[in-house]
Amino acid sequence: MQEKQLLMIPGPTNVPNKVLHTLGAPAVGHRTPEFSQVIKEVTERLQAIYQTKHDLFILTSSGTGAMEAAVANFVNPGDKVIVMENGNFGERWVKLNMRYGADLEVISGVWGEQASPQALRERIEKDVQQEIKAVFVTHNETSTGVTNDIKALREALGDHPALFIVDAISGMAVSPLPVDEWQLDVVVSGSQKAFMIPPGLAFISVSPKAWAVSEQVTTPRFYFDLQAARKSYVKFTTPYTPSTSLILALRESLKMIEEEGLENIYRRHDFYKTLVRTAAKALGLELLTSEAAASSGVTAIKKPDNLDPQQITKIMREKHRVIIAGGQNKLKGQIFRIGHLGYIDVNDIIVTIAALERTLKELSWEFQLGQGVAAVQELLLKGEK
Repeated sequence: MQEKQLLMIPGPTNVPNKVLHTLGAPAVGHRTPEFSQVIKEVTERLQAIYQTKHDLFILTSSGTGAMEAAVANFVNPGDKVIVMENGNFGERWVKLNMRYGADLEVISGVWGEQASPQALRERIEKDVQQEIKAVFVTHNETSTGVTNDIKALREALGDHPALFIVDAISGMAVSPLPVDEWQLDVVVSGSQKAFMIPPGLAFISVSPKAWAVSEQVTTPRFYFDLQAARKSYVKFTTPYTPSTSLILALRESLKMIEEEGLENIYRRHDFYKTLVRTAAKALGLELLTSEAAASSGVTAIKKPDNLDPQQITKIMREKHRVIIAGGQNKLKGQIFRIGHLGYIDVNDIIVTIAALERTLKELSWEFQLGQGVAAVQELLLKGEK
């Protein structure tokens, strides 16, 4: 029974049984006509989830690899870029752009609040010479449990020619992000979040506007050269050896996503957010984010009085076999986080809240046992009527 555990973190997420079975299948050749058809099929299914008709590529890397590709292929050293930073993964955009020599400007926000479209709009209005080449934003900031308003941020850019580049690693297939409709130039995501397979694949979409920019970019790149990926995809293959097993597993998870339907998936994740937030408040816990800013994929809960969040996550993991996350960077020791994206259901949430209650009781937090679970059950009963 020690092997049995429930992953309730914002990634990696739980893997469905049918996907696990695919991962255990014999190896296949990656330069065969059969696998080329798999690449084509999976890419087209991903385009449907992205809601884009433009190019999309599968990279064998973590999501950070796609983030690096988004910098290396579209930013020259010395290019002026803006990063909207309001969490740990906004800071990753900062670090990547610094490493590649961009002339970086950071618009910092409060961790736990949404990035400000007004702040971006005001900065763009001052750029009368149109020196800014790209704006980098984070869709779902898992470190704080915030979903940024990407539509409003893109509208703040207006008709300025800068590229609009989005980290949607933990937000794609969780919250709406219609890439073409919102005119998002480069969007990255990763396999181990709502796509319900292990880490190891990343996805990146590229608009025609972004391709035109990339033609002028001389930044050195090899493995993450998207021009090479574009050339290979003409034959429905990849420039270098892909993770064949993960791509076959992805095909199965994409079928599951299609069967459920994107709108249903968005509603389900939004409901999970409501369940977890309601349970936390019923237990007398304070949430980090407002309702308007709250992520549908992960909920951040403030440290209860003098309790140590690391003790909470440790007891949950070691005693109850439920894995939740602590805080990151400047929020380490200040919050703990419950992920609710991907392959989970309401029973997983009930188990998680019950385990949290027992953990808090062990740590002498004052509340009536069962309050959180009861709050969830009441919402579920209302939903069944």
